[in-house]
Amino acid sequence: MEQKRSIRQMLHAGEFIVAPGAYDCICANAVQQAGFPTLYMTGMGTSLSRLGLPDYGLATMSEMVANASAIATSVSIPVIADADTGYGNELNMIRTVREYERHGIAAIHIEDQVFPKRCGHLGQKRVVPAAEFVSKIRAAVSARVSEEFLIIARTDANAVTGFDDAIDRANAALDAGADLALVEAPESIAQLEAVPQRVHGPCVLNVLIGGRSPLLPLRQIQQMGYRCVLLSDLLLNAALGAYDHALQRTLAMHEVLRLDATAPPAAIFSRFGAAEWDSVRPPA
Repeated sequence: MEQKRSIRQMLHAGEFIVAPGAYDCICANAVQQAGFPTLYMTGMGTSLSRLGLPDYGLATMSEMVANASAIATSVSIPVIADADTGYGNELNMIRTVREYERHGIAAIHIEDQVFPKRCGHLGQKRVVPAAEFVSKIRAAVSARVSEEFLIIARTDANAVTGFDDAIDRANAALDAGADLALVEAPESIAQLEAVPQRVHGPCVLNVLIGGRSPLLPLRQIQQMGYRCVLLSDLLLNAALGAYDHALQRTLAMHEVLRLDATAPPAAIFSRFGAAEWDSVRPPA
């Protein structure tokens, strides 16, 4: 599908971009139909939903791209995707960028963790030297075909080498051509406020429910100066809670649980373009 507007256009228009995390096409369609202008393919959700594994860097580049491609194909809004560390050195980074861009992704974020990485809101992380990170960002920028494909430089240094180093890495990545900077897991309101003040470019905030960062209202995050916020685990947490409730109630009651949002199959299919397919070949 043709995307309505690029993320770069949204940024140029001064919009505050809120991107809920999606891990499959059902999530993606729900985000689009709710009216959000873009969505985020979460690496954590991808690893959990497609592999049944924690976000410990176990998903390969091809597995991540495959999920991102399926999601991007199912919606008409631009998709921001997790690209982990680029899956290797500068050569691997170039191929990573080409694959994501070729499959219709609008933006990726690349981090400075040692591979295999860990979820950014966990402990025991390690980061590569700043020069290596900047070199990979430079390679990513050089590999893209279109300027509409955005490179988000993410640094996890705050929990490893300190807040000042994280700011320095974010600025160095922007100097190397990154379009936006993501300082992962600020650990206080003071740090949250300082990131957009000290980083000399547009900033992204990654929000996890129960993560290492204070959970603030979106309006307050916008007022701090962030240009984009990723709601990585919003739908994942909602889904797990709904799954547990439905399954536990059904098991306890020994009958099919009638949910408030229950819809017949035809109504569900209509949310996923059934009318278009029916017009090609009407049902018998």
